[in-house]
Amino acid sequence: MTSAPTKPAVSPSDRISRVQRRTLVVLSAAQIVGGVGVAVGLALSSVVVDELSGSTVISGFAGTATVLGAALLALPTAKASGQGGRRAGLSLAYLAALAGCAISVLAISLRSWPLLLAGLVLVGGGSAASLASRYSATDLSPKGRAARHLSLVVWASTIGSVAGPNLAKPADQIGMRLGLVEKAGPFAFAALAFALALIVVIGFLRPDPLTLAREVNGSKDPGPGRNRTIRTAWLTLRTTPMARRALVMIAVSHTAMVSVMSMTPVKLHHDGSNLDVIGLVISLHIAGMYVLSPVVGWLADKAGKVPVLVLGMALLLSAAALAGTAGHRVWQVTAALVLLGLGWSCGLVAGSALVSESVPLEGRPAVQGLSDLIMNVCGATGTIVAGAIVGMLGYGMLGLVVGIMVAAAGLWLVAVRRHPTPDVS
Repeated sequence: MTSAPTKPAVSPSDRISRVQRRTLVVLSAAQIVGGVGVAVGLALSSVVVDELSGSTVISGFAGTATVLGAALLALPTAKASGQGGRRAGLSLAYLAALAGCAISVLAISLRSWPLLLAGLVLVGGGSAASLASRYSATDLSPKGRAARHLSLVVWASTIGSVAGPNLAKPADQIGMRLGLVEKAGPFAFAALAFALALIVVIGFLRPDPLTLAREVNGSKDPGPGRNRTIRTAWLTLRTTPMARRALVMIAVSHTAMVSVMSMTPVKLHHDGSNLDVIGLVISLHIAGMYVLSPVVGWLADKAGKVPVLVLGMALLLSAAALAGTAGHRVWQVTAALVLLGLGWSCGLVAGSALVSESVPLEGRPAVQGLSDLIMNVCGATGTIVAGAIVGMLGYGMLGLVVGIMVAAAGLWLVAVRRHPTPDVS
């Protein structure tokens, strides 16, 4: 009697590759669903705040509240990831977004705009989870593939970003049929989207990529401690100059993008463009941000992260020059916004991959969390400063200021590149 043939043993590298493929699928699925929640919830947020407060000025705080929430939740998400794995960190962020949507529904029912702003701060957890997901994609990436894997998760954001706003109106109609007050339906729908993303992460992000990476590399989980996350991040950055440069490039790219993008609809409106034209310009800008991210990731892995960061600065500089000199030419503003999105994509994908590859595994979640904190704080600051510049000096001056900032960052990056570092790929 012959014995049944035994299955060949799975090598550790094959197991990691298999887990990584599953991880990318799960993260992309959560990114799509969570992205719908972010987009559908924010589609009407400023409008609802305007209606409840009766103030256009106060309505502007709707977007600021969400960005502030993403910044405030960046470090708690990173700390949870560092201590319990990526599943714990992403779950915390999505749970905060879910709670924020519930508070927002209650606030609209009570017609309380301060409570709605508080809810929108927690809704920022959806954005925090989206940003953290891109880093989660790199934990098990083989050398030279981090940017490509990261870019796939970034690309998945496109689906939610495009579909979300289009679901706001039907979600509102369904909500009213179910007994919710007008404008509360989109936030209830967003809560369902975040709940589904939470289920995807908890149920399917197994084994946890960061936990497995630590097991394979023999790294220890950092112990708990007050302010350990930010302290670990700063200590790690002191010894990793390439990570410091990557953080600066990410912050500059995001600040430049948000500053110009946030004021472009106002500029077009003042120039007499209708909502259809404004919507088309912003849609093309979003396409520039996300659609080509896999190409950017491939280029970063093949040509190097630093060259792609330099390319990103060049694209952002071109965008600022075109926007600042556009006058009333809508086609030129459109071209500027597309280049702005492409430059941001280069900065985010290449910069984030460089952070992941430069930082030791033990300190990686802390540095990544600090990166997202700085990125969101700079974005929020950029919108405020951009509004002041355009209000006092005009849209052209905004292009000049952003161009000077980007050019200075690009020249600095080229200058320091001559210093020998181990992680310049």
